[in-house]
Amino acid sequence: MEIIYSLAIGVLAGSGIWLLLRPRTFQVIMGLTLVSYAVNLFIFGMGRLSVGSPPIIEAGTVVDVSNYADPVPQALVLTAIVIGFATTALYLVVLLALRGLSNTDHVDGTEYNS
Repeated sequence: MEIIYSLAIGVLAGSGIWLLLRPRTFQVIMGLTLVSYAVNLFIFGMGRLSVGSPPIIEAGTVVDVSNYADPVPQALVLTAIVIGFATTALYLVVLLALRGLSNTDHVDGTEYNS
């Protein structure tokens, strides 16, 4: 499962970087989104994926901390998802304004004739 998980992170990051290098602004925005998804998966994976483990340790008891889930990476990923949605919406509004002003969606504002 770890190999599939790491391959998914690698494919998302690689696809995102490839899209970041494209000349159109919509592709750049999608690339930023894919890279942020890859980073979120990476942070979530660093928090040790565990099923059925409680995230809170009761006060006054002696327990083995390896049986508990770490809630910090989960909170970080949840916060990053919310911020990612907000910035993607902002990017799309700026993209629409740029498209209306320059009549092109190229990053530098000029069309290339190949």
